[in-house]
Amino acid sequence: MTTAQTLDVTRIRADFPILKKVMRGGNTLAYLDSGATSQRPVQVLDAEREFLTNSYGAVHRGAHQLMEESTDAYEQGRADIAAFVGAQPDELVFTKNATEALNLVSYALGDNRFARAVGPGDVIVTTELEHHANLIPWQELARRTGATLKWYQITSEGPDTGRIDLDSLQLDERVKIVAFSHHSNVTGALAPVEELVARAKAVGAVTVLDACQSVPHQPVDFGALDVDFAAFSGHKMLGPTGIGVLYGRRELLEAMPPFLTGGSMIETVTMEGATYAPPPQRFEAGTPMTSQVVGLGAAARYLTEVGMDAVEAHETELVAAALEGLAGVDGVRIIGPTSLENRASPVSFVVDGVHAHDVGQVLDDDGVAVRVGHHCAFPLHRKFGIAATARASFALYNTLDEVDRLVAGVRRAVEFFGRS
Repeated sequence: MTTAQTLDVTRIRADFPILKKVMRGGNTLAYLDSGATSQRPVQVLDAEREFLTNSYGAVHRGAHQLMEESTDAYEQGRADIAAFVGAQPDELVFTKNATEALNLVSYALGDNRFARAVGPGDVIVTTELEHHANLIPWQELARRTGATLKWYQITSEGPDTGRIDLDSLQLDERVKIVAFSHHSNVTGALAPVEELVARAKAVGAVTVLDACQSVPHQPVDFGALDVDFAAFSGHKMLGPTGIGVLYGRRELLEAMPPFLTGGSMIETVTMEGATYAPPPQRFEAGTPMTSQVVGLGAAARYLTEVGMDAVEAHETELVAAALEGLAGVDGVRIIGPTSLENRASPVSFVVDGVHAHDVGQVLDDDGVAVRVGHHCAFPLHRKFGIAATARASFALYNTLDEVDRLVAGVRRAVEFFGRS
Protein backbone atom coordinates (compact mmCIF):
# COMPACT_ATOMS: atom_id res chain seq x y z
CA MET A 1 0.00 0.00 0.00
CA THR A 2 1.10 3.56 -0.68
CA THR A 3 -0.23 6.61 1.08
CA ALA A 4 -1.36 9.92 -0.41
CA GLN A 5 1.62 11.66 -1.97
CA THR A 6 0.35 15.15 -1.20
CA LEU A 7 0.83 14.72 2.55
CA ASP A 8 4.23 14.00 4.11
CA VAL A 9 3.11 11.76 6.97
CA THR A 10 6.65 11.05 8.16
CA ARG A 11 7.33 14.76 8.60
CA ILE A 12 3.98 15.30 10.28
CA ARG A 13 4.51 12.44 12.72
CA ALA A 14 7.78 14.02 13.81
CA ASP A 15 5.70 16.90 15.20
CA PHE A 16 3.84 14.55 17.58
CA PRO A 17 6.28 13.17 20.18
CA ILE A 18 3.64 10.94 21.80
CA LEU A 19 3.50 8.80 18.66
CA LYS A 20 6.94 7.44 19.58
CA LYS A 21 5.62 6.09 22.88
CA VAL A 22 6.26 2.38 23.51
CA MET A 23 3.17 0.86 25.09
CA ARG A 24 3.07 -1.67 27.92
CA GLY A 25 2.93 -4.60 25.48
CA GLY A 26 6.18 -3.47 23.89
CA ASN A 27 4.68 -2.08 20.69
CA THR A 28 4.82 1.51 19.51
CA LEU A 29 1.56 3.39 19.94
CA ALA A 30 -0.91 3.29 17.04
CA TYR A 31 -3.31 6.03 18.07
CA LEU A 32 -6.65 5.46 16.31
CA ASP A 33 -8.87 7.43 18.69
CA SER A 34 -8.73 10.96 17.32
CA GLY A 35 -12.52 11.07 17.09
CA ALA A 36 -12.52 11.15 20.89
CA THR A 37 -9.54 13.46 21.30
CA SER A 38 -6.60 14.21 19.02
CA GLN A 39 -2.93 14.44 19.85
CA ARG A 40 -1.15 17.82 19.75
CA PRO A 41 1.87 18.81 17.69
CA VAL A 42 4.83 20.56 19.27
CA GLN A 43 3.81 23.74 17.46
CA VAL A 44 0.64 23.92 19.55
CA LEU A 45 2.42 23.03 22.79
CA ASP A 46 5.13 25.61 22.07
CA ALA A 47 2.58 28.33 21.26
CA GLU A 48 0.88 27.86 24.63
CA ARG A 49 4.20 27.68 26.47
CA GLU A 50 5.53 30.81 24.76
CA PHE A 51 2.36 32.70 25.62
CA LEU A 52 2.30 31.60 29.25
CA THR A 53 5.98 32.30 29.87
CA ASN A 54 6.22 35.62 28.04
CA SER A 55 2.87 37.34 27.57
CA TYR A 56 0.32 35.96 30.00
CA GLY A 57 -2.02 38.47 31.62
CA ALA A 58 -5.69 39.37 31.92
CA VAL A 59 -7.57 39.80 28.63
CA HIS A 60 -9.56 42.95 27.86
CA ARG A 61 -8.76 44.37 31.32
CA GLY A 62 -6.46 47.22 32.32
CA ALA A 63 -3.78 48.99 30.31
CA HIS A 64 -0.43 47.38 31.13
CA GLN A 65 1.82 45.69 28.60
CA LEU A 66 1.03 42.08 29.50
CA MET A 67 -2.69 42.80 29.27
CA GLU A 68 -2.20 44.28 25.83
CA GLU A 69 -0.04 41.37 24.67
CA SER A 70 -2.52 38.82 26.05
CA THR A 71 -5.46 40.56 24.44
CA ASP A 72 -3.66 40.74 21.11
CA ALA A 73 -2.76 37.04 21.27
CA TYR A 74 -6.31 36.08 22.27
CA GLU A 75 -7.92 38.05 19.45
CA GLN A 76 -5.30 36.88 16.93
CA GLY A 77 -6.26 33.33 17.89
CA ARG A 78 -9.89 34.19 17.22
CA ALA A 79 -8.98 35.62 13.82
CA ASP A 80 -6.91 32.57 12.84
CA ILE A 81 -9.64 30.15 13.89
CA ALA A 82 -12.28 32.19 12.07
CA ALA A 83 -10.25 32.15 8.86
CA PHE A 84 -9.90 28.38 9.17
CA VAL A 85 -13.68 27.83 9.17
CA GLY A 86 -14.79 30.56 6.78
CA ALA A 87 -16.13 32.97 9.40
CA GLN A 88 -15.55 36.51 10.58
CA PRO A 89 -13.85 36.89 13.99
CA ASP A 90 -16.91 38.48 15.59
CA GLU A 91 -18.98 35.45 14.55
CA LEU A 92 -16.99 33.12 16.85
CA VAL A 93 -17.78 32.69 20.54
CA PHE A 94 -15.41 30.76 22.80
CA THR A 95 -16.87 28.21 25.20
CA LYS A 96 -15.33 25.47 27.29
CA ASN A 97 -16.28 22.80 24.72
CA ALA A 98 -18.68 22.09 21.87
CA THR A 99 -21.26 20.72 24.30
CA GLU A 100 -21.43 24.09 26.02
CA ALA A 101 -21.67 25.83 22.65
CA LEU A 102 -24.69 23.75 21.67
CA ASN A 103 -26.28 24.34 25.07
CA LEU A 104 -25.72 28.08 24.63
CA VAL A 105 -27.71 28.04 21.40
CA SER A 106 -30.47 25.85 22.78
CA TYR A 107 -30.81 28.08 25.84
CA ALA A 108 -31.09 31.23 23.73
CA LEU A 109 -33.66 29.59 21.47
CA GLY A 110 -35.85 29.06 24.52
CA ASP A 111 -35.54 32.64 25.81
CA ASN A 112 -38.60 34.72 24.89
CA ARG A 113 -36.39 37.82 24.58
CA PHE A 114 -35.07 36.28 21.37
CA ALA A 115 -37.35 36.70 18.36
CA ARG A 116 -36.41 33.21 17.09
CA ALA A 117 -37.35 31.50 20.37
CA VAL A 118 -39.54 28.40 20.21
CA GLY A 119 -42.74 27.84 22.13
CA PRO A 120 -45.73 25.52 22.48
CA GLY A 121 -46.79 24.02 19.17
CA ASP A 122 -43.38 24.55 17.55
CA VAL A 123 -41.24 21.66 16.33
CA ILE A 124 -37.53 21.00 16.84
CA VAL A 125 -35.94 18.55 14.39
CA THR A 126 -32.78 16.49 14.83
CA THR A 127 -31.60 13.05 13.63
CA GLU A 128 -31.04 9.55 15.00
CA LEU A 129 -27.32 9.94 14.26
CA GLU A 130 -26.66 12.57 16.91
CA HIS A 131 -24.10 12.64 19.68
CA HIS A 132 -25.86 13.26 22.99
CA ALA A 133 -24.49 16.82 22.95
CA ASN A 134 -26.68 17.57 19.92
CA LEU A 135 -29.70 15.67 21.21
CA ILE A 136 -30.21 16.22 24.93
CA PRO A 137 -30.11 20.05 24.73
CA TRP A 138 -32.99 19.87 22.23
CA GLN A 139 -34.88 17.41 24.42
CA GLU A 140 -34.50 19.87 27.29
CA LEU A 141 -35.54 22.81 25.12
CA ALA A 142 -38.69 20.95 24.09
CA ARG A 143 -39.43 20.13 27.73
CA ARG A 144 -38.94 23.74 28.86
CA THR A 145 -40.96 25.37 26.11
CA GLY A 146 -43.69 22.89 25.22
CA ALA A 147 -42.26 22.38 21.74
CA THR A 148 -42.24 18.94 20.13
CA LEU A 149 -39.05 17.07 19.21
CA LYS A 150 -39.03 15.09 15.96
CA TRP A 151 -36.18 13.44 14.12
CA TYR A 152 -34.99 12.08 10.81
CA GLN A 153 -34.50 8.33 10.96
CA ILE A 154 -31.46 6.62 9.48
CA THR A 155 -31.04 4.09 6.73
CA SER A 156 -30.44 0.66 8.22
CA GLU A 157 -29.81 -1.66 5.27
CA GLY A 158 -27.36 -1.99 2.41
CA PRO A 159 -24.01 -0.29 1.71
CA ASP A 160 -25.45 3.12 2.64
CA THR A 161 -26.63 2.11 6.09
CA GLY A 162 -26.18 4.70 8.82
CA ARG A 163 -27.07 7.77 6.77
CA ILE A 164 -29.87 10.29 7.30
CA ASP A 165 -33.04 9.08 5.61
CA LEU A 166 -34.37 12.27 4.03
CA ASP A 167 -37.67 10.55 3.18
CA SER A 168 -38.43 9.76 6.83
CA LEU A 169 -39.62 13.25 7.78
CA GLN A 170 -41.28 16.17 6.04
CA LEU A 171 -40.83 19.69 7.41
CA ASP A 172 -43.60 22.27 7.69
CA GLU A 173 -44.01 25.80 9.03
CA ARG A 174 -44.14 24.54 12.63
CA VAL A 175 -40.46 23.56 12.43
CA LYS A 176 -38.27 26.25 14.02
CA ILE A 177 -34.94 24.43 14.48
CA VAL A 178 -33.11 21.78 12.44
CA ALA A 179 -30.03 20.44 14.27
CA PHE A 180 -27.74 17.80 12.80
CA SER A 181 -24.14 16.55 12.71
CA HIS A 182 -21.88 17.21 9.74
CA HIS A 183 -20.19 13.82 10.24
CA SER A 184 -21.62 11.06 12.40
CA ASN A 185 -19.22 10.23 15.22
CA VAL A 186 -20.25 6.57 14.89
CA THR A 187 -21.06 5.74 11.27
CA GLY A 188 -18.81 8.30 9.60
CA ALA A 189 -21.65 9.33 7.28
CA LEU A 190 -21.57 12.88 5.94
CA ALA A 191 -24.84 14.76 6.22
CA PRO A 192 -26.44 16.22 3.08
CA VAL A 193 -25.89 19.72 4.45
CA GLU A 194 -27.03 21.60 1.37
CA GLU A 195 -30.33 19.71 1.22
CA LEU A 196 -31.03 19.99 4.96
CA VAL A 197 -30.26 23.71 4.97
CA ALA A 198 -32.51 24.24 1.95
CA ARG A 199 -35.36 22.37 3.63
CA ALA A 200 -34.93 24.36 6.83
CA LYS A 201 -34.85 27.68 4.99
CA ALA A 202 -37.98 26.76 3.05
CA VAL A 203 -39.96 26.69 6.31
CA GLY A 204 -38.05 29.50 8.04
CA ALA A 205 -36.19 27.28 10.51
CA VAL A 206 -32.81 27.92 12.13
CA THR A 207 -30.03 25.42 11.35
CA VAL A 208 -27.54 24.19 13.95
CA LEU A 209 -24.55 22.11 12.80
CA ASP A 210 -22.44 19.88 15.05
CA ALA A 211 -19.12 20.13 13.21
CA CYS A 212 -16.87 18.41 15.76
CA GLN A 213 -16.04 15.50 13.46
CA SER A 214 -15.69 17.51 10.25
CA VAL A 215 -13.64 20.63 11.06
CA PRO A 216 -10.43 18.65 11.85
CA HIS A 217 -10.69 16.40 8.81
CA GLN A 218 -11.84 18.30 5.72
CA PRO A 219 -12.11 21.86 4.41
CA VAL A 220 -15.06 23.52 6.18
CA ASP A 221 -16.51 26.94 5.36
CA PHE A 222 -19.50 27.81 7.52
CA GLY A 223 -20.36 30.76 5.31
CA ALA A 224 -20.48 28.57 2.22
CA LEU A 225 -22.47 25.90 4.07
CA ASP A 226 -25.02 28.62 4.88
CA VAL A 227 -25.77 27.29 8.37
CA ASP A 228 -26.99 29.63 11.10
CA PHE A 229 -24.99 28.12 13.97
CA ALA A 230 -22.19 25.58 14.22
CA ALA A 231 -20.12 24.14 17.06
CA PHE A 232 -16.75 22.41 17.24
CA SER A 233 -14.13 21.60 19.85
CA GLY A 234 -10.43 22.34 20.16
CA HIS A 235 -9.23 19.01 21.48
CA LYS A 236 -10.43 17.13 18.40
CA MET A 237 -8.48 19.39 16.00
CA LEU A 238 -4.96 19.12 17.47
CA GLY A 239 -5.71 21.85 20.02
CA PRO A 240 -6.06 22.11 23.80
CA THR A 241 -8.85 20.79 25.97
CA GLY A 242 -11.12 23.30 27.68
CA ILE A 243 -11.89 25.26 24.52
CA GLY A 244 -14.90 25.00 22.24
CA VAL A 245 -16.20 27.31 19.54
CA LEU A 246 -19.67 28.47 18.60
CA TYR A 247 -20.15 30.00 15.17
CA GLY A 248 -23.23 32.15 14.71
CA ARG A 249 -24.44 34.46 12.01
CA ARG A 250 -23.69 38.00 13.11
CA GLU A 251 -27.32 39.15 12.92
CA LEU A 252 -28.46 36.22 15.06
CA LEU A 253 -25.76 36.68 17.69
CA GLU A 254 -26.60 40.38 17.88
CA ALA A 255 -30.23 39.53 18.63
CA MET A 256 -29.53 36.79 21.18
CA PRO A 257 -29.68 37.26 24.95
CA PRO A 258 -26.68 36.05 26.98
CA PHE A 259 -26.33 32.51 28.29
CA LEU A 260 -24.00 33.28 31.21
CA THR A 261 -23.80 36.65 32.94
CA GLY A 262 -21.20 38.43 35.05
CA GLY A 263 -17.94 40.16 34.30
CA SER A 264 -16.60 40.97 30.84
CA MET A 265 -19.92 40.65 29.01
CA ILE A 266 -21.43 44.00 30.04
CA GLU A 267 -21.37 47.60 28.89
CA THR A 268 -22.92 49.23 31.96
CA VAL A 269 -24.25 47.96 35.28
CA THR A 270 -26.46 49.67 37.85
CA MET A 271 -28.24 48.24 40.87
CA GLU A 272 -31.37 48.09 38.76
CA GLY A 273 -29.99 46.32 35.71
CA ALA A 274 -27.31 45.99 33.04
CA THR A 275 -26.70 46.51 29.36
CA TYR A 276 -24.72 43.90 27.49
CA ALA A 277 -21.66 44.08 25.27
CA PRO A 278 -21.98 43.23 21.58
CA PRO A 279 -21.05 39.74 20.39
CA PRO A 280 -18.86 37.85 20.86
CA GLN A 281 -18.02 39.37 24.28
CA ARG A 282 -21.70 39.14 25.29
CA PHE A 283 -21.33 35.36 25.39
CA GLU A 284 -17.89 35.17 27.04
CA ALA A 285 -18.66 35.98 30.66
CA GLY A 286 -15.84 35.82 33.19
CA THR A 287 -12.14 35.22 32.67
CA PRO A 288 -11.68 33.48 29.31
CA MET A 289 -9.52 30.50 28.41
CA THR A 290 -6.63 32.57 27.07
CA SER A 291 -3.84 30.04 26.56
CA GLN A 292 -6.30 27.55 25.09
CA VAL A 293 -7.38 30.08 22.48
CA VAL A 294 -3.73 30.73 21.64
CA GLY A 295 -3.15 26.98 21.31
CA LEU A 296 -6.22 26.48 19.15
CA GLY A 297 -5.14 29.34 16.92
CA ALA A 298 -1.80 27.58 16.49
CA ALA A 299 -3.62 24.35 15.61
CA ALA A 300 -5.65 26.18 12.96
CA ARG A 301 -2.46 27.62 11.47
CA TYR A 302 -0.79 24.20 11.53
CA LEU A 303 -3.67 22.53 9.69
CA THR A 304 -3.87 25.40 7.23
CA GLU A 305 -0.18 24.99 6.41
CA VAL A 306 -0.56 21.23 5.92
CA GLY A 307 -3.63 21.79 3.74
CA MET A 308 -7.07 20.43 4.51
CA ASP A 309 -7.55 19.00 1.02
CA ALA A 310 -4.45 16.89 1.61
CA VAL A 311 -5.67 15.88 5.07
CA GLU A 312 -9.02 14.79 3.65
CA ALA A 313 -7.43 12.80 0.83
CA HIS A 314 -5.04 11.05 3.21
CA GLU A 315 -7.75 10.12 5.68
CA THR A 316 -10.02 8.87 2.89
CA GLU A 317 -7.27 6.44 1.93
CA LEU A 318 -7.02 5.26 5.53
CA VAL A 319 -10.79 4.75 5.76
CA ALA A 320 -10.79 2.81 2.49
CA ALA A 321 -8.01 0.55 3.76
CA ALA A 322 -9.81 -0.02 7.06
CA LEU A 323 -13.11 -0.87 5.38
CA GLU A 324 -11.39 -3.28 2.99
CA GLY A 325 -9.25 -4.89 5.67
CA LEU A 326 -12.02 -5.35 8.22
CA ALA A 327 -14.34 -6.77 5.56
CA GLY A 328 -11.86 -9.62 5.21
CA VAL A 329 -12.07 -10.60 8.89
CA ASP A 330 -14.60 -13.33 9.64
CA GLY A 331 -17.55 -12.07 11.68
CA VAL A 332 -16.83 -8.35 11.43
CA ARG A 333 -19.76 -6.08 10.61
CA ILE A 334 -19.27 -2.40 9.79
CA ILE A 335 -21.75 -0.06 11.49
CA GLY A 336 -22.12 2.61 8.85
CA PRO A 337 -21.69 3.03 5.10
CA THR A 338 -19.35 0.58 3.43
CA SER A 339 -19.03 2.82 0.38
CA LEU A 340 -16.65 5.79 0.41
CA GLU A 341 -19.09 8.22 -1.16
CA ASN A 342 -19.99 10.94 1.37
CA ARG A 343 -18.19 8.94 4.04
CA ALA A 344 -15.28 9.72 6.32
CA SER A 345 -13.68 8.55 9.53
CA PRO A 346 -14.58 7.04 11.98
CA VAL A 347 -14.99 3.35 11.19
CA SER A 348 -17.14 1.59 13.78
CA PHE A 349 -17.68 -2.15 13.84
CA VAL A 350 -18.83 -5.16 15.82
CA VAL A 351 -17.51 -8.72 15.83
CA ASP A 352 -20.09 -11.49 16.05
CA GLY A 353 -19.77 -13.28 19.37
CA VAL A 354 -17.04 -10.99 20.73
CA HIS A 355 -17.85 -8.01 22.94
CA ALA A 356 -16.49 -4.66 21.77
CA HIS A 357 -14.60 -4.22 25.04
CA ASP A 358 -12.81 -7.53 24.47
CA VAL A 359 -11.85 -6.41 20.98
CA GLY A 360 -10.54 -3.17 22.43
CA GLN A 361 -8.50 -5.00 25.06
CA VAL A 362 -6.80 -7.22 22.49
CA LEU A 363 -6.00 -4.17 20.38
CA ASP A 364 -4.65 -2.35 23.43
CA ASP A 365 -2.37 -5.31 24.14
CA ASP A 366 -0.95 -4.70 20.65
CA GLY A 367 -0.54 -0.97 21.28
CA VAL A 368 -3.51 -0.01 19.09
CA ALA A 369 -5.76 2.57 20.74
CA VAL A 370 -9.42 2.58 19.69
CA ARG A 371 -12.58 3.57 21.49
CA VAL A 372 -15.18 1.04 22.60
CA GLY A 373 -18.68 1.69 23.93
CA HIS A 374 -21.69 3.66 22.72
CA HIS A 375 -19.68 6.81 21.88
CA CYS A 376 -22.28 9.11 23.48
CA ALA A 377 -24.82 7.86 20.93
CA PHE A 378 -27.16 5.51 22.80
CA PRO A 379 -30.17 5.94 20.46
CA LEU A 380 -28.09 5.15 17.39
CA HIS A 381 -26.73 1.95 18.90
CA ARG A 382 -30.23 0.92 19.95
CA LYS A 383 -31.37 1.51 16.37
CA PHE A 384 -28.85 -1.09 15.25
CA GLY A 385 -29.76 -3.42 18.12
CA ILE A 386 -26.28 -3.38 19.64
CA ALA A 387 -24.93 -2.25 23.00
CA ALA A 388 -21.45 -1.18 21.93
CA THR A 389 -19.08 -0.88 19.00
CA ALA A 390 -15.35 -0.64 18.53
CA ARG A 391 -14.40 2.57 16.73
CA ALA A 392 -11.22 3.43 14.86
CA SER A 393 -10.95 7.12 14.05
CA PHE A 394 -8.12 8.59 12.03
CA ALA A 395 -6.19 11.83 11.77
CA LEU A 396 -3.52 13.29 9.52
CA TYR A 397 -0.74 11.58 11.50
CA ASN A 398 -1.98 8.01 10.99
CA THR A 399 -0.49 5.55 8.52
CA LEU A 400 -1.55 2.58 6.46
CA ASP A 401 0.75 0.42 8.57
CA GLU A 402 -1.36 1.37 11.59
CA VAL A 403 -4.50 0.33 9.71
CA ASP A 404 -2.82 -3.02 9.03
CA ARG A 405 -2.12 -3.34 12.77
CA LEU A 406 -5.78 -2.62 13.49
CA VAL A 407 -6.97 -5.33 11.12
CA ALA A 408 -4.41 -7.83 12.44
CA GLY A 409 -5.47 -7.11 16.02
CA VAL A 410 -9.15 -7.62 15.23
CA ARG A 411 -8.32 -10.90 13.51
CA ARG A 412 -6.38 -11.97 16.60
CA ALA A 413 -9.37 -11.10 18.80
CA VAL A 414 -11.61 -13.30 16.66
CA GLU A 415 -9.14 -16.17 16.89
CA PHE A 416 -8.65 -15.75 20.64
CA PHE A 417 -12.29 -15.46 21.69
CA GLY A 418 -13.86 -17.52 18.95
CA ARG A 419 -17.40 -16.86 17.79
CA SER A 420 -20.61 -18.07 19.37
